[in-house]
Amino acid sequence: MSIHIKSPAELLLMREAGKILARTLAAVREAAKPGVTTADLDKVAAETLRKQGSYSPFVNYPDRTRKHPYPASINASVNEELVHGLPGPRRLQEGDILSIDCGSVYKGYIADSAFTMGIGKISAEAQRLLDVTEQSLWVGIKASVVGNETRDVSMQIQAFIEKHGYSVVREYTGHGVGRNMHEDPQVPNWWPPRQKRHNWRSYPLQPGMTYALEPMVNMGGPETKEMDDFWTVSTADGSLCAHFEHTLAVTEGEPLILTLPE
Repeated sequence: MSIHIKSPAELLLMREAGKILARTLAAVREAAKPGVTTADLDKVAAETLRKQGSYSPFVNYPDRTRKHPYPASINASVNEELVHGLPGPRRLQEGDILSIDCGSVYKGYIADSAFTMGIGKISAEAQRLLDVTEQSLWVGIKASVVGNETRDVSMQIQAFIEKHGYSVVREYTGHGVGRNMHEDPQVPNWWPPRQKRHNWRSYPLQPGMTYALEPMVNMGGPETKEMDDFWTVSTADGSLCAHFEHTLAVTEGEPLILTLPE
């Protein structure tokens, strides 16, 4: 595994990518209302990125040689859909919960961020799921300091989520990001017991490490399934799920969150 430690100049570029992305996600959040389609939201994101001299690294991911490269700028996942939801003609309805994941590219550097929101008025149980998932992200961010390892971040996220009675998705993890969409190290949202770790490896956190933390939390069991569109991932039991993400940099002090607005 090769972890790319970013220079101060690289971090400035990633911070600009993060500001662009924060503005883009704010525009999508503002547009997400009952009656709007997820394809409409994809257009909002693509146009907002374009106006800022950016674009989404999701388009044609991982590359055009894949049989089914990703065709859109955002993931738009509704209710039981966890991640990688393909934007399309589906119209949002009052009471839905919507997860939006997007990236931005600025001068060759990438930022990645996601949020889950309610459409109109949502149930109290759905709101609690959103609140706990977002709080778990901040638990992971707070743990992203020199002196800890990646497993410390993973274990603290998992403990917080499970304390509140929810399940942590196993298959999808936080990841390094910078010049590429997915870099080393992986930062899972859980950590297996000692007897099941096998090839799992933890890495000491160092200043200049950049990664996207993205807790994915299910109201039911942790199992997921891929739908027949080759991309959308849903909970296996049809339960609600949520997803929050920020890109951050480890520093000598507190972590620097790269995808916050101005």
